[in-house]
Amino acid sequence: MNTDTFALYPCDLCTSQDLAEIPAAPHYMDGRPLHVCNACGFVQAAYRRTPEALQRMWAEEIYRANDARISDKTYTARIPAVVARQTFAVEFLAEHLDIKGKSICEIGAGEGQFLEMLRVPRFDMDTFAIEPSKENCAILNSLQIKNFAGTMEDYSAQSNGEQFDIASLIWTLENCQSASGVLAATHDIVKPGGHLVIATGNRILMPFKKPLQYYLGSNVDVHPYHFSANALTSLMHQAGFKVTAHNRFIDSDYLVLIGKRVENIDDLPMPTDNSAEIIQFFERWHNETQAHYADW
Repeated sequence: MNTDTFALYPCDLCTSQDLAEIPAAPHYMDGRPLHVCNACGFVQAAYRRTPEALQRMWAEEIYRANDARISDKTYTARIPAVVARQTFAVEFLAEHLDIKGKSICEIGAGEGQFLEMLRVPRFDMDTFAIEPSKENCAILNSLQIKNFAGTMEDYSAQSNGEQFDIASLIWTLENCQSASGVLAATHDIVKPGGHLVIATGNRILMPFKKPLQYYLGSNVDVHPYHFSANALTSLMHQAGFKVTAHNRFIDSDYLVLIGKRVENIDDLPMPTDNSAEIIQFFERWHNETQAHYADW
């Protein structure tokens, strides 16, 4: 494996190096492994791309914003499924927080649709975007959305201390090279008492709703993390965001958590998952997929 592109990392949540391979995963990932931490149950690709390689892949290879096709062969936020999930995140955020007139920074803003939804008169939010794709930043400029071209870590290193009422990671954290690193940097750009909202579609130990080949794939490095509610809660608490709201994820396609910035994390719970149960869960999922959906 090319060490200029890939490296072996410990658990991104608890830093343990005691990781077990999920036996069913390589069948769907061109022989490559997926790991679960034996200490905390966090599911992740322990072999993943370096930060530079991952940023280059997203900015130059995957996000094809100028491709006018709207199909499953092109990733763009214009896909109806993406519009639907962003709409869900907007409404959930508005239900639980007073967002009108507040400032928000979206990390990994893509083509800017989520922020556009929050600029309508109903919410009138002051929007800012952090986005690694220069092509997408050109789109953000055309929409008159203030933006920074780079990663969250880049922005944190170069910012002048500006803070926002709310930060958002909407279907973005699972695509980062280090989820914990991004959240640690995010803490500093949120005002004391401000909030962080994270939305994702990856949930472990929930009823599986799709064949396993549509959940796992050879592009594991594009989204190396697979969050349960427990893992995401612990990551947020570890970064200093106390979870104050979550959606009914057990029968939803989405997992959305809102956390409030706090300064003392000593009393925040750090829930974990059982690695053996997760391995068993994936084995059941694999067996059901092979029995009913292998040819889809």
